[in-house]
Amino acid sequence: MTDLSEPLFAFMTRCAGPGELSALTRLSGGANMESWAFDWGGDAYVLRRAPSAEYMADRPYGHPAEAALVMAAHAAGVKAPEVVGVLADGDSMGTGYVMRRVAAEVAPAKILAAPAPSLLGDLARELARIHAIPSDVIPAAIPLMDTAAALAELKARFLSYGGDRPVLALAIRWCEAHLPGAVPPVLVHGDYRMGNIMVDGDGLAAVLDWELAHRGDGHEDLAYGCMTVWRFGHLDRPAFGVGSVAELIAAYQAAGGETVDPARFRFWLVYRTLWWALGCLQMGQAWRSGADATVERVVVGRRTAEQELDLLLLLEEAAPAAERARALPPPASAAPEPTGEPTNREMVQAVRDWLASEIKPQAEGHGKFQVAVAMNALGIVMRDLDADTRAEDAALAAALLKGEATLADPGLLARLRRVALDKCAVDSPKYAALARTREQWGG
Repeated sequence: MTDLSEPLFAFMTRCAGPGELSALTRLSGGANMESWAFDWGGDAYVLRRAPSAEYMADRPYGHPAEAALVMAAHAAGVKAPEVVGVLADGDSMGTGYVMRRVAAEVAPAKILAAPAPSLLGDLARELARIHAIPSDVIPAAIPLMDTAAALAELKARFLSYGGDRPVLALAIRWCEAHLPGAVPPVLVHGDYRMGNIMVDGDGLAAVLDWELAHRGDGHEDLAYGCMTVWRFGHLDRPAFGVGSVAELIAAYQAAGGETVDPARFRFWLVYRTLWWALGCLQMGQAWRSGADATVERVVVGRRTAEQELDLLLLLEEAAPAAERARALPPPASAAPEPTGEPTNREMVQAVRDWLASEIKPQAEGHGKFQVAVAMNALGIVMRDLDADTRAEDAALAAALLKGEATLADPGLLARLRRVALDKCAVDSPKYAALARTREQWGG
């Protein structure tokens, strides 16, 4: 049993009446928050809580406001979970809240293997409902996003992380040049994508993970779910991995959503791809600071390469045709076959093989997930030891950020393409967009 058992028992007794606590299990995954499933009095629940107090320190609002928002969304007819209680200081479980558990599928791979016929329409309908929630029922703590200020904050974070990734500098410069005007704000979910929705036989069953909600431009939610990373390999279905963007927009507008502006949609697609690239880097900072010491943080921190690849695909249309047609530089030479004493790579390989053969088969639940993440981390290290590719170039990044270098510069796009391909091959070789992009660029 975990040390949550006693305080959770007391909490549920107070919130739901007498009962018996059983089947308390840490759910796998969850990049930002812990989730614990359990049964009480014959019903199923989920506890959502922060992994540490430090993790919540720089967030614009805490779990009480988040829970109030989920309750407001549920009351407005959105398929949000039903909150039954919010943790208080005296509950000795940190910050969080308890919801009734929804019996449905959440794994993107399983959902997207055979999407429910109604799913794209369901996704559009729920977004329209979210964006239509009256402002007077949205908790006051939910912030209003100023897009220019948010972009400036992303730029400051980029510089604080070294300011040395040229593709991210290129994206920041593009966003500054294409900043859209203000619009009447609506409630934006902020993380509306595969992985945060549940699906059953009737279609969309629940919308999860409201921690990034804010008031702002509804186009942001539409674009975010269309990022390549959230298609989970279904590259030919750009809207949530389910259908086309045109179908999504038509369904959203038919459900009462605002008229979609293609230029505004494109801005948010670039902005949120940049945002997630920096979010991945931030995961590494969270590990370094000790705020979250899990191995998952450092692995996600290496997923920035995926977003750099996607950003370059989005932004390369600004390059002259001759630059887009230019051949890529050759890849770095392969490492020589090792001889003599075991190399660092071979020692890492030995540890990884041991985890795969001896530890992973015996692990269960979240422990099994953690072993898989650790094996992934070691795989990155092995490939990195073999590679001669670095994404960092502070001088070029600075020049791109200032507009002193552009994609019209001879050979620059080809150089950025080569680095993006090689870096993604080290950090995320199974990323679905990598193989297609390599074929497209001739790399």
